[in-house]
Amino acid sequence: MNVTTFNAFKSRNYRLYFTGQSISLLGTWMQKTAVSWIVYSQTQSKFMLGVSVFATLFPSAVFSTLGGVVSDRYNRYRVLLLTQVLSMIQAILLTLVVYFQKYAVWEIIFLSVILGIINGFDMPARQSLVYDMVDDKKDLSNAVALNSSMVNLSKLLGPAIAGIAIENLGEVVCFGLNAFSFIAVITSLLLMKLPPYVVQSHTKNILGELKEGFQYINQTPAIRFVLLMLALVSLLVLPFTTLMPVYAKDIFQGTASTFGLIDSAIGLGAFIGALYLASLKTGSDLHTILARNTFILGAGLILFAYTPWYPLALCFIAFAAFGMMSQVTISNTILQTQVIPSMRGRVISLYLMVYSSALPIGGLLIGTISHYIGVQATVLGEGILALLLGGLHIRSLQKAKLKPDVTPTVDAPSAEIALHS
Repeated sequence: MNVTTFNAFKSRNYRLYFTGQSISLLGTWMQKTAVSWIVYSQTQSKFMLGVSVFATLFPSAVFSTLGGVVSDRYNRYRVLLLTQVLSMIQAILLTLVVYFQKYAVWEIIFLSVILGIINGFDMPARQSLVYDMVDDKKDLSNAVALNSSMVNLSKLLGPAIAGIAIENLGEVVCFGLNAFSFIAVITSLLLMKLPPYVVQSHTKNILGELKEGFQYINQTPAIRFVLLMLALVSLLVLPFTTLMPVYAKDIFQGTASTFGLIDSAIGLGAFIGALYLASLKTGSDLHTILARNTFILGAGLILFAYTPWYPLALCFIAFAAFGMMSQVTISNTILQTQVIPSMRGRVISLYLMVYSSALPIGGLLIGTISHYIGVQATVLGEGILALLLGGLHIRSLQKAKLKPDVTPTVDAPSAEIALHS
């Protein structure tokens, strides 16, 4: 890993954002872990696990396109500040519900829907605002790598802390700490000194612009293929994470700490994957790396599916998560480097919609299938499907015969908003 990966820290606003967001993300992952644990513990239903994931992600997908329009038409800084305040209120309400209600599954799902709607406006505003946070625009690709590492490090630490907290203090502590963590990110936003907001006029019809975006994607095979593959992997493979509470509780006969460690192993693999992507040399063929890492994802899931020894299973799921990391990050970067500037906003909004909608629908689908054929057989099937998707990537590479001068590189400056939420 090159030390230039940390160049974005030279920007005061980005340092503030990184610090506040790091603390907030720990709370977010503690809350996500606690939600999954409560839902499965109180319902013993794999299907309800899928519903709990669907409740947050699908509303986010539905409202992300509108959120992108709001982000373009209004002050992104104020939009982001508002969504963070609303997210903190949601976390406070969730804390109160879990504290006062013995059986709170439906209340949790309702509040998860509310959070999903908020996220639909939060993600476009946050991703777009990072451009203004970085003083030297050459450091934008470094900000991408740092943000990806931050997200995955929180996935590593958050569930582990949540597992210990649930086992020793109870689930409500996770929700309370998440609510408290928003103070950090809101404070960091208030301390920022951003360029003055300039009001811009928008005369084009929103529906007309969206139609143009769909037409552009349809007429650009390379971009269409990336979106299609992301949709398939998000629908059929990535929802394996929905079944992890079942592995912890039923397969490995464990507790909340067992679940937290599995989630942490996934976070560790993804974190290592993020560092690997950040260390790639200029000119690296991202299409080939994406294909290879899809095979790694599939192989890891196949090895994990029926492994009876818990420590070895943690290694295999971390291996799978390493490959999983590339699916979203590289796909996003490829899109950003190949799309024409005038279409970038619309393509990225459609990218968010595809990813955010396929994942929750996949969670419902995988939860339902596992109910009939079993959890381990379902994960094995997801691994096999990942291998098949990797084969499609290889076939596409051979068919397209991509030339070196059109291969996207990891330091492309147009990757400025390829940031994970």
